[in-house]
Amino acid sequence: MTIAFPKAASADVMLLLEGTFPYVSGGVSSWVNQIMQGMPEYRFGIVFLGSRPEDYGDPKYTLPENLVHLEAHYLFAPDDMPPPETPRRAPGTAACLRDIHTTLRRKERPSLPEPLRHLAFYANDGGGIPLAEFLYGEDSWDYITQSYEERCTDPSFVDYFWTVRNMHLPIWRLAAVARQLPPARVYHTVSTGYAGLLGALLHWHTGRPLILSEHGIYTKERRIDLLNAAWVADRRSRLERDPSEISYLRELWIAFFESLGRTCYDAADKIVALYPAARERQIADGADQQRSLIIPNGVPTEPFAALRALRPEPPFGAPVLCLLGRVTPIKDIKTFIRAMPAVLDEIPGAQGWIVGPEDEDPVYAAECRNLVDNLDLAAHVHFKGFQPVTDILPRIHLLILSSISEGLPLVLLEGFAAGVPAICTDVGACRRLVFGGEGDALGSAGDIIGIADPQALAQAATALLTDPARWRSAQAAAIARVEAYYTDTLMFQEYRKLYQEAYDA
Repeated sequence: MTIAFPKAASADVMLLLEGTFPYVSGGVSSWVNQIMQGMPEYRFGIVFLGSRPEDYGDPKYTLPENLVHLEAHYLFAPDDMPPPETPRRAPGTAACLRDIHTTLRRKERPSLPEPLRHLAFYANDGGGIPLAEFLYGEDSWDYITQSYEERCTDPSFVDYFWTVRNMHLPIWRLAAVARQLPPARVYHTVSTGYAGLLGALLHWHTGRPLILSEHGIYTKERRIDLLNAAWVADRRSRLERDPSEISYLRELWIAFFESLGRTCYDAADKIVALYPAARERQIADGADQQRSLIIPNGVPTEPFAALRALRPEPPFGAPVLCLLGRVTPIKDIKTFIRAMPAVLDEIPGAQGWIVGPEDEDPVYAAECRNLVDNLDLAAHVHFKGFQPVTDILPRIHLLILSSISEGLPLVLLEGFAAGVPAICTDVGACRRLVFGGEGDALGSAGDIIGIADPQALAQAATALLTDPARWRSAQAAAIARVEAYYTDTLMFQEYRKLYQEAYDA
């Protein structure tokens, strides 16, 4: 655990963040920064949850003055483990572990058993099951071996043992965080997952309201990650595997995170989605319809409006297509790269810019750079690293989002406010942003394509960039849409209502 600066006695709003602000840049982190700066009347605290300290560097953001408390906890840091103890048998350990494991792997809507909602259950002096007992107790060992024999189809007991251990270890660590955290009037988690579970524990422990804002559906994105994660072991030979089959250990992780999501939905007083389809997905996944609502992201339009005059009018001799985002698999940078040869066939002077940090997944970033070299695109595709968006937007002519998953991307709103049309995959709220929602007749702000389709991306991009009248129409629709529906003023107004309701609870 690291404390970034001395603890405050209390906070108005305690933000619970997993892998975002202030140590990771990106859309969600920018939104967190925006919320704090936009509501200076509130004193915010932050709990940052990460994997291991070495996975993060220094803060990527200047901390706002109304951030009065910040602490970081690393859920898989080995140096926080209690020392080994002599195995012993504690009455009820096996039954309690069965309750935890069964609840967090079943498909139906769970509610943690009453004892597991109390922080005393996880403490050394609370009469429950302390961490050392879970790690080293004989009943814990017996339960894991029995579960393996009854359920696991993977041939390696070692892999199953460490999967169960690593899956449940953070629960005890989150309970320890909740025990020592300064009090707050409102708890606000920006995802489900581990941050959502921490929010649930704090809500049950303190009785204070919990707000959940989901920018992307966490369980959906974790499922995508887990299906491709190399760290999830599968020791079956290729001959033993059905290519369409998901390994037992992957299914176990997926079910675990789905259950954490439903647990957070169960505890949250308000469940915020960014757009209607996301709200429908939350309800289908277990959220109470009566406690769910929609608050779209918003951006300040004036600073971006000033950038419009800095960009020359079409036709463009050497247009810049720009993907603004983290260089990670979920952004599908490779599809953008693979689209560029076809773009260059139609517009020989075109440039492709990839603007975003590469440190989150260095292996993937290296693969993307190698792909550029293999396609002989080094003169036309450039990795620009992380840069202020206001420096980039006046210099580009088309935004590209080739992601396989999104929520309601702030970068798209910022681009629209700066007068940049977009080509996006049909994910999250992108279709709604490009074409408009119910009652919106402002026109198209670009185009929508399917996932992982470089040819469609190239065709849509070149069609827009080589038709000046259509580009100007898309620009006008983009500006009008963001100014009508997606301003930060509207967003702050809605969150102030939520915080005030929580204060009065």
